[in-house]
Amino acid sequence: MDLRAIGLGLAFALMWSSAFTSARMIVADAPPLTALALRFLISGLLGIAVARALGQSWSLTRVQWRSTIVFGLCQNALYLGLFFIAMQRIEASLAAIIASSMPLFVGLAGWVALGDRLRPLAIAGLVLGMGGVALIMGSRLTGGADAGGLVLCIIGTLALTVATLSVRGASSGGNVLMIVGLQMLVGSAALSLAAVTFETWEVTWSARMVLAFIYTTLIPGLAATLTWFVLVNRIGAVRAATFHFLNPFFGVIIAAIVLGEAIGPLDIVGAGIIAAGILAVQLSKQTARA
Repeated sequence: MDLRAIGLGLAFALMWSSAFTSARMIVADAPPLTALALRFLISGLLGIAVARALGQSWSLTRVQWRSTIVFGLCQNALYLGLFFIAMQRIEASLAAIIASSMPLFVGLAGWVALGDRLRPLAIAGLVLGMGGVALIMGSRLTGGADAGGLVLCIIGTLALTVATLSVRGASSGGNVLMIVGLQMLVGSAALSLAAVTFETWEVTWSARMVLAFIYTTLIPGLAATLTWFVLVNRIGAVRAATFHFLNPFFGVIIAAIVLGEAIGPLDIVGAGIIAAGILAVQLSKQTARA
């Protein structure tokens, strides 16, 4: 793995982890689905405009269109939609920790549903990582965390798992930035329907909310997604997913610094266990392909 790939991976992990803190700021003052639909509309149009300026085409292959639609619905509409709703009820640090377990769900799905053969290190990593998730969730539930919000996050993480499994088909064949923009518009369309059906337009305008919305739209929304696609194309999905082991720590630290969220000892221990589990799963995959 070269220095550029390491830089891309670190940048992605930081941007991805910061999204939960900025989202928490947004949903405190605005309806979550409406805000998210608007965010994806702006990010998607910007991505498509830049892609066209770079000469990229929206004439995608059938495989690219299918993967782009699945990715847009599962990641942008289901995963982020459910997490935005949940973060009206739970803290950003907890949402970040649950979402960071996605590589474990991907490994488990590959083992159970796709017939992937796992090495003992990978099996140990899955058990360890899921144990870390259970430790944190048990600690937070005992401390009064909203159970409904946790369930929404788990369902959203499962949707993100499906989206991740589709990323290779979506990013193959070029037009990466165009695909990023299109999958955001897919998510925006689905979220708009849900927002019109279930939400009312009630916004408490503040400088913090506006700045958080702009940041979320441009950085985790557009830049992080593009960085992920570029990283996967450069080093492959397995190696790229290794950087997810940083997300539990980054998510907790950013939420603590920016929002002042209290972090307990079990949160730190659990985050470390999840990170170790993710790293074990990914290192096992790399060893198997070596």
